[in-house]
Amino acid sequence: MAVVGANGHGRWHRRVIAPLHAAGRLRLVALVDVRPVEDEPDAPVPPGIGVFTDHRAMLAVSRPEVVVICTPPHTHLPIARDALAAGADLLLEKPPVLSLAEHEELTGALAAAGRVAQVGFQALGSAALTALTDALAAGRLGTVSGIATVAAWQRPDAYYARSPWAGRRSVDGRPVLDGALANPLAHAVMQCLAVAEALSGAPPWPTAIEVERYRVRPIEVEDTAVLRVRFRAGPPVLAAVTLAAEEFVAGEVVVTGTAGRAVLEYPTDRLRLPGDVVTRRVPGRRGLLENLLAHRADPAGATLIAPLARTAPFTALLDALRAAPEPRLLDGDLVDVGGDGGERVRHLRGVVDVLRRAAERGRCRVSWRCRGRCRRTARSWRDRGRRQPECKHRPDSSGPHRTDPRIPDPRRSGQCRSSPTTATFLHTVHIDSRKSANLPFLVTAEPPPANGKNRCAESSPPLR
Repeated sequence: MAVVGANGHGRWHRRVIAPLHAAGRLRLVALVDVRPVEDEPDAPVPPGIGVFTDHRAMLAVSRPEVVVICTPPHTHLPIARDALAAGADLLLEKPPVLSLAEHEELTGALAAAGRVAQVGFQALGSAALTALTDALAAGRLGTVSGIATVAAWQRPDAYYARSPWAGRRSVDGRPVLDGALANPLAHAVMQCLAVAEALSGAPPWPTAIEVERYRVRPIEVEDTAVLRVRFRAGPPVLAAVTLAAEEFVAGEVVVTGTAGRAVLEYPTDRLRLPGDVVTRRVPGRRGLLENLLAHRADPAGATLIAPLARTAPFTALLDALRAAPEPRLLDGDLVDVGGDGGERVRHLRGVVDVLRRAAERGRCRVSWRCRGRCRRTARSWRDRGRRQPECKHRPDSSGPHRTDPRIPDPRRSGQCRSSPTTATFLHTVHIDSRKSANLPFLVTAEPPPANGKNRCAESSPPLR
């Protein structure tokens, strides 16, 4: 076995591999990284292990039978192709690829090589998820009307400085999509897709996607989002997530039916079903690497937990995100900032309540409250160059000001203090469900209604 991308999250894989190597269940032969391999106290590099800076050189020398690929998402496909050509099976970090075209290409490469790929959605191995889907099959929730997830995490500025591709939409013209939905909170979305799969009996193919994407710092992707997915059949999925939370919500998957509601906390394998008095932990999570090894030994007896084909609906969602415009910036009074340097964090005020309301309603179009009072409501800031009414809240409010991009606009900064307002920036994607790959789709952006009484929380321009 070899690990390509031995630093960063690759250290987690090394910790998983270490006891299996010590027990003789596998033999680690090589580590690859473009930087010097970092020490990992819980997984020291065994003697005689090859250390490389190029995966092709490693494949030629070490000839591993299994390759863990834990590199930036936009590098997955070329490295996977090379590993498959060398005859290796794959444990491929999520997201496996970033488009349906890449998904189709990798599927073809797997078939041509006669190899398999397990994708790093480790929460799919949860015994609690299995208990939930068993309850659905037994009818304990009745007819399911909705599937939703809420996850509220926090990431400091250092998180977005960890690598050149962090927080980027693309690098050198290649999609990266390092946002909350595609990377750290992708597990929340995939758990919902797994529940939808259990209800339909097959991977649920999305037919329409609505997404609102926001950010609280100058990055190219979302750190806060509400995503709604409709399928060919079955209830919709609503994902409401943030990396700018005031309070921590590990990750809840809520399934609502006519006979009750179930809540799965997927990172901790805790589950509450209808009739349960308390939430209980369900032990027995299966590891993806051990499952892959078992499948290699007995393909018929050990089904892969997260084969590439199972992740196709997730990749369809990434295709939608690739086409969506830049996320809307929320700042000013909507955001609290604390800490210094790389540990500086930005909290989006009231975001957990907003996300929970979206999950309960099962729909997008969230509302952000703009605090305080403004003497007058500014005109639409799209009318650049026109005079605007004086805003009492501005420190320099000695007279009217213009919407010059160099001058802070009270509505853009969140400092305009008046009544609650909707700051929705909704993107709708309609997918042609008659085709299974390279799906064409139409993206339409629906900015906030122009006839509202106040638009002071708008933070970025609508599509032109």
